[in-house]
Amino acid sequence: QVQLVESGGGLVQPGGSLRLSCAASGFTLDDSTIGWFRQAPGKEREGVACISSVDGSTYYADSVKGRFTISRDNVKNTMYLQMNSLKFEDTAVYYCATDRIPLSSDCRPAYEYDYWGQGTQVTVSS
Repeated sequence: QVQLVESGGGLVQPGGSLRLSCAASGFTLDDSTIGWFRQAPGKEREGVACISSVDGSTYYADSVKGRFTISRDNVKNTMYLQMNSLKFEDTAVYYCATDRIPLSSDCRPAYEYDYWGQGTQVTVSS
């Protein structure tokens, strides 16, 4: 059974850090394009970061550049999103996603992804 299970969300003060994890089962991540998305209340889902398995390129949304880092551990079959210097506006439900058969090196479009995690809440509040 193909599954993505997220963990690591929670409540953090502004300026703090969190690391989100997304463990894959039923398939291997190393050949997949991986991405993190988020959706805040009343807002559309947006892409946060992704890594293309086609050419290894990495994308970060302008709002998180320099603060967030996407990575994967192929041995653990897990992907991560390290989030530093968190801001109020980072509050959202965060979703991991994978594209097991990427046709393009552009990892940004959400419609390219075929499996999604259940989402984990990140709340930045003082």
